[in-house]
Amino acid sequence: MRTGFAGIVAAVVLQLATAALPAQDTTFTRTEVMIPMRDGVKLYTKIFVPKGTTQPLPFMFIRTPYGIDGFEAAGIARGYGFLAKDGYIFVSQDARGKFKSEGEFVMQRAPRQDRNDPKAIDESTDAYDSIEWLLKNVPGNNGRVGMTGVSYPGWLTAMAMLDPHPALKAVSPQASPSDMWLGDDFHHNGAFRLSYGFEYATMMESGKDVTQFSFDDYDTYDWYLKLGSLKNVNDKLLKGKIPTWNDFSRRPDYDAFWQRQAMKGYLTRVSIPTLNVAGWWDQEDFYGPITIYRELEKHDRGNQNFLVVGPWNHGGWMGGDGASLGNIQFGQPTGRFFRDSIMAPFFAKYLHDKGSLSLPEALVFEAGANEWRRYGAWPPKEAVSSRALYMREGGALGWEPPKSTGPNAYDAYVSDPSKPVPYRPRPIAATYGAGSTWSRWLTDDQRFAHNRPDVASWELATLTEDLTIAGDISVTLHAATTGSDADWIVKLIDVYPDTGMTPLFMNGYQFMVANEVFRGRYRKSNEKPAPITPNTPTDFTIDLHTQAYTFKKGHRVMVQVQSSWFPLIDRNPQKFIPNIFEAKEGDFTVATQRIYRSASKPSKIVLPVVNRVAQ
Repeated sequence: MRTGFAGIVAAVVLQLATAALPAQDTTFTRTEVMIPMRDGVKLYTKIFVPKGTTQPLPFMFIRTPYGIDGFEAAGIARGYGFLAKDGYIFVSQDARGKFKSEGEFVMQRAPRQDRNDPKAIDESTDAYDSIEWLLKNVPGNNGRVGMTGVSYPGWLTAMAMLDPHPALKAVSPQASPSDMWLGDDFHHNGAFRLSYGFEYATMMESGKDVTQFSFDDYDTYDWYLKLGSLKNVNDKLLKGKIPTWNDFSRRPDYDAFWQRQAMKGYLTRVSIPTLNVAGWWDQEDFYGPITIYRELEKHDRGNQNFLVVGPWNHGGWMGGDGASLGNIQFGQPTGRFFRDSIMAPFFAKYLHDKGSLSLPEALVFEAGANEWRRYGAWPPKEAVSSRALYMREGGALGWEPPKSTGPNAYDAYVSDPSKPVPYRPRPIAATYGAGSTWSRWLTDDQRFAHNRPDVASWELATLTEDLTIAGDISVTLHAATTGSDADWIVKLIDVYPDTGMTPLFMNGYQFMVANEVFRGRYRKSNEKPAPITPNTPTDFTIDLHTQAYTFKKGHRVMVQVQSSWFPLIDRNPQKFIPNIFEAKEGDFTVATQRIYRSASKPSKIVLPVVNRVAQ
């Protein structure tokens, strides 16, 4: 079905706002204000003070670019009822330049460079100025503020930590991006996330001056493929009127623009108790919260930086019971447990001085075993050893290095940009379109890709005992291409037993435990890409991030490698073009990829194998 992109945009904006209409409210006194910032810009803000309160209460402050018109008492009860029972003054605010707030919206606005300039602004100063106003103008507050949010609101929460107001006493940045080029929404290791990047940027920045265009929200694979090279996006559709797309197309490498946005260089101290939250199968921002936690941890001398990772998709812990994701069952209500037993007590302790917080440094859900594990650090420092699984001949994985020495000790496949591997089974609906399965695609059965001729697979023999991993996963590929550039997509997969599973379609299910893409041109430098020498074995190191998982007895471990993942990732021309956004149709070439598995060139995946159950 083809529809105008404007219709999708309108539906998504409505969906992203808290779905509640104003009604007669007996629980809160509601006030709307325009809070002035230091540069004179005013931000639209709603304040909800519980009725009948006799004690001063802390603020729970949520900032968002998605619109707060729908943020009303009913929405608070549905989305934050587990917090409301402890008593908070809820405050929601449209981010600068969005909806009813004044000023200019800048996607992922970089922190201000001159901190001595009293008029310089960023998201940190907007949070600071808002808190200052709230403390002075809202009676009945106890002088303490907490902030939370998921995704972009999570990033706004994290930004408030850079120069925190003294009254900001606890924060929970959840699924917050931290680096849009290295690993979050828009790029992974320099590979551009096409469908999400295009649809999100257009949704956020479309105005009346953007020409409407037909968009196939039934199968975006077909639509993006027919669109052709990335240069056609501006030439045919956007006409240079979407600022973020212009940033994508003009800045393909990890230049100062992307580095200034990245949070890594700014998180140099921990002065606020922080509850970092991530989902193992977050389809948008898994890299971000893990990176933020690790950066804060370097400076955490007060042991007030915590990490919680559960079996969730993007924001899945804030709605539903979290007992399953897609076809994967977890055996317990992980989302409800998080809200009631972790998030609510965290804020109660630091904003109310109520109760105790029995929270370890890292609390992670170990899928497969379906148990929460408590660790004193993440990645764990105890009871874990790095063990390599090697690609072997005949599509096998093995714990022992390969012994082959001949020149033909490799597996090969042909990668054709005109027939890219889909990232999930087709048809692929629009990211936020009707019927989209975007939110759970990371749990999709990978059998649709396993038997393709442009996907290489290796399997370990059936496990005779459980295999548990906890920590960081890395891959070393010794690979060659007939082209001068290549993408390498690596998936770590749990292959379920062929019989005995319920329901029946889970027999032989291929569940993706971890994955990542690496754009070969960046093997030496993210700032200065370089062509790959054709037909020459080259080393590629790929970070598959981090995971806690048990491959159960009777299951098999599989690794898949491919060179396209469309339209999640833009097509690599497989011919080195300095800026892929300027590639022409004739630049896209078929390439043969070789993955070596010899004694001198052993391709492998290194797993953090747990030797005992965490205490």
